[in-house]
Amino acid sequence: MTGPSDTAVFRLGYVPGVTPGKWVRIWAERRPDVPLELVTATTAEAVGLIRTGAVDAALVRLPIDRTGLHVIPLYTETTVAVVPKDHVFTVTEEATVADLADEVVLRPQDDPLPWAGERPGRPAAFAPATTAEAIELVAAGVGLLVVPQSLARLHHRRDLTYRPLADAPGSGVGLAWPDAENTELMEEFIGIVRGRTVNSSRTPRRDATPAPNTAAPAKKSVARRPRARRGTHRR
Repeated sequence: MTGPSDTAVFRLGYVPGVTPGKWVRIWAERRPDVPLELVTATTAEAVGLIRTGAVDAALVRLPIDRTGLHVIPLYTETTVAVVPKDHVFTVTEEATVADLADEVVLRPQDDPLPWAGERPGRPAAFAPATTAEAIELVAAGVGLLVVPQSLARLHHRRDLTYRPLADAPGSGVGLAWPDAENTELMEEFIGIVRGRTVNSSRTPRRDATPAPNTAAPAKKSVARRPRARRGTHRR
């Protein structure tokens, strides 16, 4: 395992909607000697950056091609339908995929959702290049948009709102990094993401076997009761 001197900075890629702020703050507290540099990218771009060594790790949307990579799934986001504020969906707390059957649903080319079968609703006349462009079209009344909740928040507009889709697939988010021997800094970041405390990784395991040179504890001597002397019984 290499030491911290081998890397002057830790570079972390992340996809739009994912907020690494909490982990960045913890990193700054634990490793103030090593700056953490954030790099925004799409999932496809982030995977490429990992493989070329341009970033040390990345927070990506799953699934991805895991060839040559380690991946830790972190959480799954709720999927929502982004609609105009005067849309009929706004009268309910949540909707279903079936509710979109007669709706025009925009399908941006950077759609991160893993649809196993047919996508919901009726497709629009064309596929917008990005989610940001699709949001503008929803505001113009062209159709609706189905995205992970974090993207709906990222592209928030006053004239739009969103409702959860109860039976839509969620968007998984995970940490990916090269399938190689981890550097000390990579181990540090993995520990932060997994919620380890500062000293947890250094705490000896309870089931650890003692080192060969460790002397076994001395046995306590137990005082023996004196033997009873055999006497002669008179009849």
